[in-house]
Amino acid sequence: MSEKIVIVSGKRKTAVARATATNGNGKVLINDVPLEILQPSIARMKIQEPILVLGNEFSNKVDVDVKIEGGGFMAQAEAARVVVSNALSEFLGDSVRKKFLEYDRRMLVDDPRRTEPKKFGGHSARRRKQKSYR
Repeated sequence: MSEKIVIVSGKRKTAVARATATNGNGKVLINDVPLEILQPSIARMKIQEPILVLGNEFSNKVDVDVKIEGGGFMAQAEAARVVVSNALSEFLGDSVRKKFLEYDRRMLVDDPRRTEPKKFGGHSARRRKQKSYR
């Protein structure tokens, strides 16, 4: 019998997360660190959200291994949140997907916003140099 494996990816700003979900007993690893001891705690809570929404009866069947690169710690946490919820919904079926959509659509859908590039004639993307005449 072949083992079921699901591979998913998700983004937030410049952070890219990739997850592999396999049969297991509910372990979640973020860059080879168990989710229970991940720091900072606000990022840990963000990543735990899909697991708490599902409850123990579903999430104890799946092991999720997440690799994240790029971005800051909060963008990485939000990318990991998207990836964990997508991996669980792909692995466990449509009822889980509906549960996530009822709770928060952003759990399953990447955030398309990106930073605007800086233009010439100013200090940042929108800010311009001031004129002292007129």
